[in-house]
Amino acid sequence: MSEKPTVEYWHLWVDDHGVSHQKRCSIERFELKSIQSGTAPQWQGRITEALTSTLVTILPVGWMGTWHENPRPQWIIPLTGRWFVEAMDGTRVEMGPGELAFGGDQNCIEVDGKRGHQSGTIGNEPAILMIVQFDEGTVVGPCGFR
Repeated sequence: MSEKPTVEYWHLWVDDHGVSHQKRCSIERFELKSIQSGTAPQWQGRITEALTSTLVTILPVGWMGTWHENPRPQWIIPLTGRWFVEAMDGTRVEMGPGELAFGGDQNCIEVDGKRGHQSGTIGNEPAILMIVQFDEGTVVGPCGFR
């Protein structure tokens, strides 16, 4: 089979001073194995095991959110459309289908009216996002779970 894969994503995180940042990270721990008995092997990258909730949200054309934190650590997977996320440090990232983001900006402090991040749609179509939220006990540092 092919070489061991790497999957990139944007990680929104909080530093020790309560300020949000974004960092480009990658998932690199893949194993070539069957997902269940009798199936062909495939690359699997288990990130964490935790209780999760999954939802789909639709951001209308022209939607602009207020500054806020992600409610829980969560993966955000754009299905259609484009959207952006701006961290408190001014880093703005635009994303669309095929790109991943991890929202781990809980416990920010407010600085100059900003807390967490701001997000909104880009272009002339709604952004449909799938969100996989982790339970409250999941702890995430920049580019990794611990």
